[in-house]
Amino acid sequence: MSVKIIRMRELSQKTGCSRSTIYSFISKNEFPKPISLGARAVGWIESEVDEWIAQKDVQRYSSTRQ
Repeated sequence: MSVKIIRMRELSQKTGCSRSTIYSFISKNEFPKPISLGARAVGWIESEVDEWIAQKDVQRYSSTRQ
């Protein structure tokens, strides 16, 4: 199994969230933490982001069913 790392541009497109919103979620421990790719580069594990998106979808679905 290979791990795919995505950078901010792809992350923003995938989530629909801006950079500042993503970092706000991270500071509240509501989003996967980035991993260091170098001195000034970070990325996110795509499977963790996909899981976060799936959880948001479940929350949305369960809140509309109550």
